[in-house]
Amino acid sequence: MADWNKGTIDDFRAKGGKGVGYFGDKLLLITHRGAKSGQVRTTPLVYHRDGDRYVIAASKGGAPSHPAWYHNLVKHPDAEIEVGTEKFKVHARPVPEGPERDRLYAAHGDNFAAFRDYPKKTKRVIPIVVLERVS
Repeated sequence: MADWNKGTIDDFRAKGGKGVGYFGDKLLLITHRGAKSGQVRTTPLVYHRDGDRYVIAASKGGAPSHPAWYHNLVKHPDAEIEVGTEKFKVHARPVPEGPERDRLYAAHGDNFAAFRDYPKKTKRVIPIVVLERVS
């Protein structure tokens, strides 16, 4: 996975976040701090917009556990994202369940259809994370 992430990150930056592989223009890079290690990591993720907010889903392709980046953002919610050629700080707010999560997850599936199938592959509720820009 690390090699795939590195290649995707390199492609994203080389193309200014546009036309990145299978994801097209629907990818952002999030730089976050490890929950246990404290190490800084960058992860490419599919996103959609909800007003001024950026929304990501902790799907891990429908795996039975949450992705590491989700745990990282729960513990260290302040992060930085790159969208296109823009880079800015955000505060992450996990939405693990409830009506807001359901609405945002459905919108995520409308944005990138593969996300509609992930809940069928797992017993867990796939959390949403809302990223809000901070000054």
